[in-house]
Amino acid sequence: MSRYQAMSKDELSQELTALRQAYHEKKALGLSLDMSRGKPSAEQLDLSMGMLDVLKSTDSLVTKSGIDARNYGQLEGLPEARQLFAELMGIEPDEVFICGNSSLNMMYDTVSRGMVFGFPGGTKPWGKQQKLKFLCPAPGYDRHFAICEVFGIQMITIPMTPEGPDMNLVESWVNNDDTVKGIWCVPQYSNPEGITYSDETVRRFANLKPAAGDFRIFWDNAYCVHHLTDQPAHLLNLMDECKKVGSEDMVIMFSSTSKISFSGAGVAAIGCSRTNMAALERVIAMQVISFDKMNQLRHVRFFKNLDGIKAHMEKHRALLKPRFDMVTTTLWNELGDLEIANWTNPKGGYFISLDTMDGCATRVVSLCREAGVKLTDAGATFPYGKDPRDRNIRIAPSYPTLDELQKATDILCLCVKLATVEKLLEE
Repeated sequence: MSRYQAMSKDELSQELTALRQAYHEKKALGLSLDMSRGKPSAEQLDLSMGMLDVLKSTDSLVTKSGIDARNYGQLEGLPEARQLFAELMGIEPDEVFICGNSSLNMMYDTVSRGMVFGFPGGTKPWGKQQKLKFLCPAPGYDRHFAICEVFGIQMITIPMTPEGPDMNLVESWVNNDDTVKGIWCVPQYSNPEGITYSDETVRRFANLKPAAGDFRIFWDNAYCVHHLTDQPAHLLNLMDECKKVGSEDMVIMFSSTSKISFSGAGVAAIGCSRTNMAALERVIAMQVISFDKMNQLRHVRFFKNLDGIKAHMEKHRALLKPRFDMVTTTLWNELGDLEIANWTNPKGGYFISLDTMDGCATRVVSLCREAGVKLTDAGATFPYGKDPRDRNIRIAPSYPTLDELQKATDILCLCVKLATVEKLLEE
């Protein structure tokens, strides 16, 4: 029983009066703070400014393989860029297709291509089939769910566990229902809980036996080098595991430098089997002659290789870790003894997941907004924006300054207390 739950009604009423007074004082500050999305701070973006100076002359725009980055051609991307992303994604260069600046754009386009053209192994395009389902581990990434909504794909919620998605449910759906066409996965430092899939979970993914020949695992490894500790979580290589059992056509990987270099001007890539690659190239060749090869070359020249990316990410960690530490410390100091909320202490990624008492998250987010702190909408981390327990809130500590973050977290904690006491008095 929490301390609040042990209070009498009169004690709770007195606490509510004190909390409301403190809340009105916070509102009077007239703050405007944003913790709604995982945006890199200006300090983080400054780390990559040197990239703008690496292409200075005509000679520097020709790659080692003799390709002029200014011109048409090289649909699948510069060989040097494919090599860099192959190292990042743990696959072979000819399994990498370099795209524009956004992996989210590529995920949307991949679903769209499935709807119009289908995938190898399928009998007809997704859009010509009667029913379509996607499995959606939750809490999860709201923009994944939004893509399904756009295309009218039914979403099936799969609970997350400390090992990753509930694989018993995943296997039951995928292996027995041919209308299940995909599953969304953020396998390392998941959004928002920071969970890294266990080796067993990855192996079970590789060994799925889909009822649908055109089923695909959408492996959005957005945070593969975004560590917050010097002992990062280990993620087993899914493509390697799939190749052992001949299931590599199931997997489509996504990666980008959006939170490595410039969030609005990075480079994104798709990783997939050679069978999927051939189908992908046939369709994209009708859409674009080539993506931005000058930007690809900038990234190659700036980072050089995976070691260069890792060294760069240490600079990001130096900026991010104090922010995450500040939030988790404040949560503990303000809420720990009350036992009215739980939160994650992630080893990497961009988010902290906060669970309030059931039925309080929507009220907390509303109170925060009124006090000048913008959070992701309650329920956003679940399909259709509906958290069945109305308790999960995604916290994004990266964008505000440390001073702003402290003020925002103080208000968040106050709002959690206020919403909890209100809820208890209602009951």
